[in-house]
Amino acid sequence: MNARRACLIISIVWQLASAFCVAQEKTSTSVKDDSIIIAAREIMGAQKYCALVTIDSSGKANIRTMNPFPPEQDMTVWMATNIRSRKVKEIRNNPKVVLYYANHAQATGYVAITGRAVLVDVMEEKMKRKRDYWSQAFPDWKYLILIKVIPEKLEVINYKHKLENAPDTWDPPSVEFK
Repeated sequence: MNARRACLIISIVWQLASAFCVAQEKTSTSVKDDSIIIAAREIMGAQKYCALVTIDSSGKANIRTMNPFPPEQDMTVWMATNIRSRKVKEIRNNPKVVLYYANHAQATGYVAITGRAVLVDVMEEKMKRKRDYWSQAFPDWKYLILIKVIPEKLEVINYKHKLENAPDTWDPPSVEFK
């Protein structure tokens, strides 16, 4: 085997090994993200309510209790509110929101979803998510609007799953969404 051919073979083996390492790295990151999402779903599923944080026109944060639907496969979260509410005005002005789930009495951890809220006033979507109490709260559904929170970042502390803050930065485990 001549030197040129040997170099070519080494080069091909090196490229294949590099590609394999990149594929392995992507797989382990995906598994890590999956485990963070599983731990987040556990905490979210155990809570009937979450906190919704919006920003008003002066830049002040406002927080209120919401009754969300379970997260969808892509971690999108839906909830309903009155179209005349302050939160709807704030979302129209600035769609950046945070959802916060926690059970402080049991100290299991918390989930914070930073994302973009979209107001949805489509009857088909409302019917798909209809809750019994809406008949009383929104008798004619005239003032019922849905809030769809599209996640951008998910932060999770879940002690059962050993997901805790990084000791050097105190950052929680997180997943970035595209």
